[in-house]
Formats: sequence, structure tokens, C-alpha cells
Amino acid sequence: MLSRVMANPRVHRHLLTLTLLAIGTLSVPSPAAVRRSTGALAEARPETVGMSSERLARIDELLSSAVAKSSIPGVVGLVARHGKIVYYKAYGSADNAAQRTLQRDDIFRIASQSKAITATAVMILWEEGRFRLDDPISKFVPEFKNPQILKSYDASTGALATEPARGEITIRHLLTHTSGIGYGVIDGDERFRDLYKKAGVTDLFTTEAVTIGESVRKLARLPLHHHPGEKFTYSEGLDVLGYLIEVVSGQTFAEFLQSRLFGPLRMRDTAFYLPENKASRLVAVQKPENGQWVRFPVTFYDPDYPIKGAKTFYSGGAGLSSSAYDYATFLQMYLNGGTLAGQRVLSRTTVDTILANHTGDLMSGGKPGDSYYGLAFGVLTQSGQDKGGRGSRGTFDWGGYFNTQYFADPKEQVIGVLMKQTQGNVSDETGDRFRRLVMQAIND
Repeated sequence: MLSRVMANPRVHRHLLTLTLLAIGTLSVPSPAAVRRSTGALAEARPETVGMSSERLARIDELLSSAVAKSSIPGVVGLVARHGKIVYYKAYGSADNAAQRTLQRDDIFRIASQSKAITATAVMILWEEGRFRLDDPISKFVPEFKNPQILKSYDASTGALATEPARGEITIRHLLTHTSGIGYGVIDGDERFRDLYKKAGVTDLFTTEAVTIGESVRKLARLPLHHHPGEKFTYSEGLDVLGYLIEVVSGQTFAEFLQSRLFGPLRMRDTAFYLPENKASRLVAVQKPENGQWVRFPVTFYDPDYPIKGAKTFYSGGAGLSSSAYDYATFLQMYLNGGTLAGQRVLSRTTVDTILANHTGDLMSGGKPGDSYYGLAFGVLTQSGQDKGGRGSRGTFDWGGYFNTQYFADPKEQVIGVLMKQTQGNVSDETGDRFRRLVMQAIND
């Protein structure tokens, strides 16, 4: 009987109308809420998404205390669950020398947090069938053909010995830091630091008139740490992939990101370089000195690279700046299975591929570890979950050179973003404790 009633179109439409009216009476957004929802993420009371306001307040104590003790000069913390922001606050100084108070929408150099964005851009093109993950990079950048492995190197004479690699570097190797490419100025092997410097490879950041293509082609001629696929070596592989995107798409890397990722997701404050009207929102890189926080000086890079200089180097591994809100928006797209605010960036199946284990136990030195590396993130294993405080199995995370951290837990649908800008000898424990405090605030 019920099935016959429900099959009647007029009855079905009437029931649907009543249902929609009931939903409307339960939750009518205020004008302020509508204004907030014009972005990808809207703010909400913690209790509406199973979080405890009382327990989230413990984050206030953590962050304010860290600033008061001068462990950090300033910090922005953001927590979201089920697509709703439940904590979003700023503490401390954006620039102690200028006496500028940190604002929660300020912009930070995110350094290696750029890597996941670059990897996402690669996978957008992969979905279109532009290449296979196991294609050799030399198919697109011929200079990488016939890679060599470094056997010995004498820095005083420049003499080096190499042997042919057992195989070509693939796009998958570059995504997973298993290509054998090093990281120049921050490489753990002094030989590679010297080789990269002498070759004129641009590492990380620059204000000079250099392009990513120029630097990558120099990098391609240098020997590798090891055979491709043999080990996990943190590398400039994502810079190579930034150039791959330019070759394949016919756009600059910056243009591609804006048109295919930042624009659709309304990440309005994420870019390699900031326009003049946003320069005042860039947080200073600071270091501790004689009990004060002072601006970090020019070393192998100028810390003001996002707002000065040639602005031509689009580093896929380290070059972007962003806000806590924008980066949470990017992570929410992943938690949603590749879509956000009506915009599909990736297929759900592609997200699954990105978060799968592509490195085995290589990231943990060949032994079972607390995390593995996928195609864009470190991903927590069961043993990592079982140790507590870091999230559920499958939680993905990473951080940046200037002391920024993030994580996203697909099971609990939780995001945590912590933005700071420090260098030098900094004693800061907020990253680990923040993550633990976010997880303990779940209350459903």
C-alpha cells in the first residue's frame, strides 16, 4: 500500500514540499551567515559539528602561552570539522619591529606546503590523460635522459665519478621523493650542496630574474643521490613538476594554478607573489635575538621574496604564500573527495590514488613506520594512529620551512592549520600539541 501511495506523483510532490518547508523552518541562515558562506568554508558553533567549545578553549591557552613565553612571535590557528570552521584565531605579532599585531587573515610563506598544491596540479593534468605517472620525465624535459648516480666527488678539484642509473626518473618518482634528486642548499649531503651551487641551481626562493625552467634544466644535468625508486630522498622534484606543468599545459605554472585551482576554489590569498595591495598582510619571518623577535636577515635568499624582486621563479616545491583560511579550503576539497563549493577539482577516485601508499616503507628507512608518503602528503598508518594524538589512520599532513603545519583527518572530517613564520634556533612545541588538542575536542 505504501509503495502505491508513494508512486503517486502528486503525493510525492506534496511530501517533498512539506519536507523542504520543514527543513527551512529548522535552519534559516542569518544575513551574516550568508555573507560568511560566500567563501569555501563558513564559521559555525563547535557543537553543531560535534566539537566542544570548552575543549577547544584549551587551544587558546596553548597559543597565547607560547606567545607570552616568546616561544613564537605570533600564530594563527584554524580548526574545521564537517566543512565548518569552529576555531579561527590569531595571537601575537606579525612583525615585532613594526609593532604590527597579527591578524587571522594575514599571509604566510608556506614553503613545502606548496608541494601538495603542485602535486594536485599534476594530477589534474593526469586525469586529462596528458601523461602516465610512470612516464619518464625525459619525455617532456629531454635534459633528464640517461640519469647518472654520483659515486664520488672532490669539491676542491671538481672531479666526480658517476655510474648510469638503472632506470629513468618517472613522474611518480618525482611526486614521491624517490627520484634521487637532492635539495641543494638544504641537502643533507655536502657534496650535493656544492654541486648544486656550482651548477647555478636555484633552491627554494629567489628575488632574481630566474625561471623555473632555467633552474630545472641545470638540475637535470646533475648526478642523483641513488637509483630512481630505490630510496626516499626529500628533493626538488616538485620544482621539476612545476616545469612539467608549464610544458604540458602551455601556461606558466602560476597561470595554471590560478585558472585550475585557486580561482575555482576561491583561494584568493594564495600565490607565488603578492600584489602591492596585499603586501602589508605578509607576516615577517622572525628569529629570536637577545630576548626579542627580530626580522630574519638576507641569507641565501631574501625573506621578502614574495613582495619584491623579479617575481619570476615559480617554485613548485616551496614558493607559494597563503593564509590559514585558504589552505584549509584546499584541504577541505580533499576531505570532500575532490570537490568544494560546486567545483570539482579532482575525481574521488583520483583522491584515493593520491592518498594511497606509493612508497612502501621507504619513508621510514625500509621499516614499518607511523606514516608513508602518497603522491602529495605524508599519510598516517595504523601504528601512527595507535600511538595517539595524531589523528585516525589515513590522516594526511605536512609542514613548511618557516614553521607552518597542517593535517586533515578523513575519518573524523577534521582539519587543523597552524601558521607561524620563524627561522633560527626556535624552541616551539605548538605543532604537536595543537594537533592533540584538536583531536581531544571531538565531542560526538
